[in-house]
Amino acid sequence: MFRYLILTSLFLLSVTAYAQGSYSQKENNQVSISEKNNPSKATAADILASLDKTPQSYAVNTKKMLTGSAELGFLYKTGNTHSADIKTGIDLRFEQDRWSSLLNIDLLIKKTDITDKNTGDLHFKTTDQKWTIASQTNYSLDSSQKNYIYGTAWYEENEFSSFIKQNSVSSGWGRHWYKTNKASLWGDIGPGFKSDKFRATDDEPTKTITSWIIQAQALYIRKLGDNVELKQYLSAKKAIKVGVNSIYKAETSLTTKLISTLQLKFTFTVNYNTDIEDDKKNVDTQTAVTLVYSF
Repeated sequence: MFRYLILTSLFLLSVTAYAQGSYSQKENNQVSISEKNNPSKATAADILASLDKTPQSYAVNTKKMLTGSAELGFLYKTGNTHSADIKTGIDLRFEQDRWSSLLNIDLLIKKTDITDKNTGDLHFKTTDQKWTIASQTNYSLDSSQKNYIYGTAWYEENEFSSFIKQNSVSSGWGRHWYKTNKASLWGDIGPGFKSDKFRATDDEPTKTITSWIIQAQALYIRKLGDNVELKQYLSAKKAIKVGVNSIYKAETSLTTKLISTLQLKFTFTVNYNTDIEDDKKNVDTQTAVTLVYSF
């Protein structure tokens, strides 16, 4: 009898537990269906649980608005004569939305032995120097950045040439004519104004000649490999007045990356002035090898 009661009790407990489990599972299924039908409803526990989860962070690759580079080259000669040539410069580039600005400053210094007329002693002094400032700002006319308007200013003092100083300003229209993963070509043209200050000679005093000009520029950049880049720059400042000096320039540079921020740069520059002194040449060339640090 006692055994029968125990078996009966166990049977009733099993039935009750099974019934409760089935009801709980059914209730959970109904809740799941209700959540699917009403996804916008959430309990306080769900909200607290979601707050405990740390949001996943993603790295954002933002382009620098301001970049630049600085270069330095040095040539020193010893022997019968002592001389030194120092070339240094800095390039800055600013880009934001449709605006793009460039600033370039170059300095070339030549030092040689100078004999003192009174004592006959040699002194290592600066004999010639040249420094140039060039700036250009572009504004893209469309989102594709194909067409743009530009404004540019240029100033130079060159003791190696017939001029004390030269400067010009210009504005106009330009276009990014060609662009691939390995090459790009820009070109622009517009009116401007130029001023040349000539050195005094035995026959004439110092004089300044101004003229309206038509300025045209082109820049071609091509990657020759993962670490080698070629740049070809051409510019012309054509004076509108007949018989007034016009300026033409061609610059070829080859840059090789040594490390991530340091490059070796070879530059060959040709400057041509149409109206100069009789004892000067129309063409000036400059060859330079410099180390460039990018930042």
